[in-house]
Amino acid sequence: ARRAGTPRRARPSATMGADVEMKDGADKEEKKTAKEETPVAPQDVLDVLFENVTLLEKSVASKGEPRFAAKVLRQTMAWRKKLTPAKLVDFLHAALDDENPSKAGLVALAGGAGSPPPAPPTPPADGEPAPAPPPAPVPPSAAQRLLPETEAYAHLLCVIFLTDAGDARVVQASERALSIVSAAAGRRATDALGARLAFYYALAHERHGEVSDARATLLRLHRAAVTRRDDLGQETCLNLLLRNYLHYSEYEQAEKLRSKAQTPSSRSNPQQCRHLYYLGRIRAVQLEYSEAKACLQQAHRKAPAAARGFAVELTKWITVVRLLLGEIPEKRDLFPSARGASASQKTRDALAPYAALAQAVRAGDLAAFKTVAETHAAAFAADKTHLLVARLRRNVIRVGLRRVSLAYSSISLSDVAAKLGLATSAEDVERVVAKAIRDGGVDASLDHERQLMVGAVATDAYATREPQAAFHARIAFCLDAHNEAVRAMRYPPAAREAKRVGHSAKDVLALEEELATHIMEDDEMDEF
Repeated sequence: ARRAGTPRRARPSATMGADVEMKDGADKEEKKTAKEETPVAPQDVLDVLFENVTLLEKSVASKGEPRFAAKVLRQTMAWRKKLTPAKLVDFLHAALDDENPSKAGLVALAGGAGSPPPAPPTPPADGEPAPAPPPAPVPPSAAQRLLPETEAYAHLLCVIFLTDAGDARVVQASERALSIVSAAAGRRATDALGARLAFYYALAHERHGEVSDARATLLRLHRAAVTRRDDLGQETCLNLLLRNYLHYSEYEQAEKLRSKAQTPSSRSNPQQCRHLYYLGRIRAVQLEYSEAKACLQQAHRKAPAAARGFAVELTKWITVVRLLLGEIPEKRDLFPSARGASASQKTRDALAPYAALAQAVRAGDLAAFKTVAETHAAAFAADKTHLLVARLRRNVIRVGLRRVSLAYSSISLSDVAAKLGLATSAEDVERVVAKAIRDGGVDASLDHERQLMVGAVATDAYATREPQAAFHARIAFCLDAHNEAVRAMRYPPAAREAKRVGHSAKDVLALEEELATHIMEDDEMDEF
């Protein structure tokens, strides 16, 4: 029994709980609506550039953490199209100290005139509040303006601006910028900026000068990068030197440099793609077609999806190398995007000569091959594949002989010459057929007395070791792809430390996503 005078405990009513829940839901809806209605101020290019200066300062404070410099370059490439001469001049005035000797020259390269003063705000109507002015970009501090990294970044912006404008002054500007970066050697934060400036220096000589003039400077930069253990600069300069040698078809010098140069332990994905591409070209000229095919296909798999021009260039070389190996590429191999959607017209036009070449080799028609080689001789010469295309004549004859041997049990050598279009003597035809039989390209025998080519009896392919060899090749390809994927997995060194000091899983995931973006993206793959 309840004691007298004891107050009865009140029970919570269901109506009260419902009111609380409704109030909480209404508050959430109001906050969500207010968040959606809040106008987001458009970001200006100066905000991004000033933020990049802050990131460079963080990179200096962290003793050259590559993550910050990579983000600076990534943001610069994303906003480069919105960089106007006025905005560039505004950045140079705000980011460089007045006593900096390079400031006047950079401002003159950018155009000399900054942005005009903003127009006065429109007076509000009666009864309406005055609109708030947009926030002004926060310029770099005095300490940031004195950093050598800020000056190197200003030079890089001017070089990018002149490159996009097609200005020939970019040759002198990039050379001067490299001297500024070389003077600041020993500061790890400038490694990424120096590697990118070396790239634009070589590109400027290709577009506005002689390619050979950049070779001495690139060799000096490569030696300096090896001495300072600058992995990014080392692999960038090595690829630029290989491209310089291949531009003049100096394959022996390129192979000597590649074989004697030190390979960095940690390599970036875009630079590794370039290196595999150049190595595949060298191996193709050296008659090592199997290794050339492996290098080119690996570069094609690793290439970023945005580098469409680089993928088209790789497809051209892979097609010619596969034809030299006796393989006939299908249409879907030449136009991989045609499976789900139609490939772009520009891609089809670029690969049209190689599609016609593959069709001529597939048919074994020597006359059609000569027509294709003569019609598209300029395209093959521009792509540096004309030497390999000239070697395909033997493959065309071999394919034609194989088709003839499968169609006829025995055929005279004169008829073989007529079907293949060989305008040679009987002895030359016999020599060609004998060589094809000896190399294993044609399964037939030669009757010298009767001047006949006798085809072999067809056998069951599954009774031979061909299926086993094909299955082994597929397994080896899958294992190689798995091993390359495992080697390419890299993690930020700060991720493990973040877990130790108690950072949230969300911060660690953000670090990993940023590193993955840095590994996979490169906006400069299609510059060359």
